[in-house]
Amino acid sequence: MNKHLEELCQLSGVSGDEGSVSDYIAKKIGSRGVVTKDPLGNLLVYKEGNKRPQNKVLFCAHMDEVGFVVTDITKDGLARFATVGGIDTRVIIGKQIAIGGRRIPGVIGTKAVHLQTEEEKTSVPKTENLYIDIGAKSKEDAIKWIAPGDCAVFVSDFISFGNDFIKSKALDDRVGCACLLDIIDRPLEYDAYFAFTVQEEVGLRGAKTAAYRQNPDMAIIIETTTAADISGVSDSARICALGRGPVVSYMDRATIYDPELYKLAMQTAQDGGIACQTKSMIVGGNDAGAVHVSRGGIRTIALSLPCRYLHSPSCVIKLSDLKQTVDLAVQLFVRMAEMPNDPILRV
Repeated sequence: MNKHLEELCQLSGVSGDEGSVSDYIAKKIGSRGVVTKDPLGNLLVYKEGNKRPQNKVLFCAHMDEVGFVVTDITKDGLARFATVGGIDTRVIIGKQIAIGGRRIPGVIGTKAVHLQTEEEKTSVPKTENLYIDIGAKSKEDAIKWIAPGDCAVFVSDFISFGNDFIKSKALDDRVGCACLLDIIDRPLEYDAYFAFTVQEEVGLRGAKTAAYRQNPDMAIIIETTTAADISGVSDSARICALGRGPVVSYMDRATIYDPELYKLAMQTAQDGGIACQTKSMIVGGNDAGAVHVSRGGIRTIALSLPCRYLHSPSCVIKLSDLKQTVDLAVQLFVRMAEMPNDPILRV
């Protein structure tokens, strides 16, 4: 799984441009599942298990990452850009990026500090005032290499460091994709369905069509979530912490999760000796926001890896959380596949 994660994180896959990621995943699945792609770009997978389940369960993780799109090129050969997904301007200044399929190197720049006014030195610049420098001498030179509409991603090494930590770009949500690949690699007790979705970072768009097409009874979303377990942050504002296992959510800004599934997930973790935690604040959102309201409603739960410095070139997770997330997902899947799910209200 770690090898999958490293290779996935090094791919470029900004929202709407996830082709290299979906190609990699489809190749790795090979004959272990039936793979199709829908018109929006979601990769949909059916994996046969030993038995048919009482409930059709869908695993879901998104392939896209936050990034940038070129919007214009100035006469000086600098590229103007917009962010794709929620990125804090403070984490992008001076960062190296790669543009387009040819991965043209560039640097995000702004006015040098010794040229800034006192007000500029103490405020965050607006993204529209930044630019991408690819080393071109003019617009005519620049358009040989890049064009408006080209997407760009952070350039960031995948590094193991410290006490079982990983640093990389795009851990949100290549972590989930790696988890799903690991689950597909295993012999499963029941038939299972998987959706590797597109465009989560710009409005959960892929999950909407994927859930509609797969039409499950229940869904397990595997994601990352913000961890603020760093110095200077109060316990209640830390949200969750690395090293304490997957985060089982009862509510975020997009979803109120199925209460029975929330209790089942917590009980499954306890029974299996798996560390897990829940959020200390109602924040964030993920593909569950679209999945749980698809068709006539889908009972949904999310398992999230705590991740520091989300949506930056230096996201950080802990490998023990990754392993425990997969263990919990597999055990929870079996219980969800077997549980009664009578849609008829009996009075």
